[in-house]
Amino acid sequence: MDVAASKTHILAIDHGTSGIKTSLVSARGEIIATESEPSQTIHLVGGGVEQDAQAWWRSLVSTARRLVEKNLVNRASIRAVAVSSTFSSTVAVDRQGLPVAPAIMWMDMRGAPYVRQMMRGWPRFDGYGVARLLRWIRITGGAPTLTGKDDIGHALLIQHEFPEVYRATAKFLPSKDYLNARLTGRLVAGFDSIQLFWLTDTRDISRVRYHPGLVQLSGLDQDKLPELISAMDIVGPLLPEVAASIGLEESAVVVGGAPDHQAAGLGSGAVDDFDAHLYFGTSSWIQCAVPFKKTDALHSIASLPMCVPGRYYCANEQDMAGGCLEFLLKNLLLPPDGLTAVAVPDDAYARLETMAARIAPGSDGVIFCPWLNGERTPVDDANLRGAFVNLSNTTEQAHLVRAVLEGVAYNTRWSLSYVERFLGRRLPKLNFIGGGAISDTWCQILADVLGRPIWRVAEPRAANARGVALLASAALGQIGFRDIGGLVPIERRFEPDGSQRGLYDRMYAAFIAIYRQNRRTYARLNGGRDS
Repeated sequence: MDVAASKTHILAIDHGTSGIKTSLVSARGEIIATESEPSQTIHLVGGGVEQDAQAWWRSLVSTARRLVEKNLVNRASIRAVAVSSTFSSTVAVDRQGLPVAPAIMWMDMRGAPYVRQMMRGWPRFDGYGVARLLRWIRITGGAPTLTGKDDIGHALLIQHEFPEVYRATAKFLPSKDYLNARLTGRLVAGFDSIQLFWLTDTRDISRVRYHPGLVQLSGLDQDKLPELISAMDIVGPLLPEVAASIGLEESAVVVGGAPDHQAAGLGSGAVDDFDAHLYFGTSSWIQCAVPFKKTDALHSIASLPMCVPGRYYCANEQDMAGGCLEFLLKNLLLPPDGLTAVAVPDDAYARLETMAARIAPGSDGVIFCPWLNGERTPVDDANLRGAFVNLSNTTEQAHLVRAVLEGVAYNTRWSLSYVERFLGRRLPKLNFIGGGAISDTWCQILADVLGRPIWRVAEPRAANARGVALLASAALGQIGFRDIGGLVPIERRFEPDGSQRGLYDRMYAAFIAIYRQNRRTYARLNGGRDS
């Protein structure tokens, strides 16, 4: 490792659904300080979910400026800015990189009809025309989700329903690349962040590029797609006015960066082939690097381009994890109805953990289904919805809290079963990161439900910032990717409690049965296909 790494720092931007967190990080991944601001999410009728991209930018500048003004390090040592942001959140921008409409978030399903039309054909398989599905899989490694939640669904939504916005759009940018455009003035996107437009040929991992035939099938204009770069590329220096606003040297550069799940992978320390990490934030995923290209179309798992050059990864992402706990707190435990409205206390989640810990495993038979926004994997079904099952007159609030923690764990076990089938091997342990990893109770529930050791990474909420900073450090030549595993400490290991195995096997089987027995009812209730 270069001795100069100890004198180099990175400004790491962790942009998530809940807000912007900006961290000052050493080239060895040590978090020095963090500033944050929340983001407001707007839910619209018909499955729309938006945020204000201009507000993201204001929060990035203000958090970065506050951090730099603390003078914790020599400002000249902050050599790079690197952004991690939500995967599949889309911003339509003009030629100056300014948004021409609100950002369409990864939960937004309004583009579903246009994706289904694009993927139609006969014979049909699971809603897809077989010939088109096979062509997409062969070229890209996967195919657009019919829920419309991918970037391509967002772009098609704008094209069909907001033609004036489409005409004003110079480029469609993933959210990370939008922030990079504001930092540098360049309208480019990463090979990895562009993936969910599903228009790139990934068969040669060293030469990812747009596929003209798929672009033509999409109906989108080629010139509205950004130039492609790698996560390791230097996008450019900071714009002079941006450097002045933040308080950095104009020589500071912006590194390509990575979507949240890939930055998180680096920040979890699980970077070698078949090393896996589990993330719980608003959403959840299981991810690991793989040495092969493969697709499981039935369960939305594929080998896709990784931010590490020349590498693939696979992931299985669930729509809701920590978001379920937030829903429970704000809508059921503290309902804002004017009569019982109570300000959410600062220690609210610690209190929820205390409540969950006093309830026996299995929540006295109460099961929570965490499909509040449909589900993405291991089933692609926008019609699913959340539910508490098997309530009785002895059910307490604490049962609901523990049931939420366990329900998300059951869904994770469901995902894990298909990830391991895809890998052809059993994962020996999972490195755990994200806000959910703070909870000892949730860590132990996961270990017991999954039957796997859960290794909680130190400072788990800082994994995205640490990961994208380590990516930037590698781009600057300060470290190598082989160094990363040794730079990420494990804070605690949670081993499965064998005495709970039989109970959780029965509860998990009941959870899967709830899905199978009710999916047609969900389809009828929510306007989807009865299939």
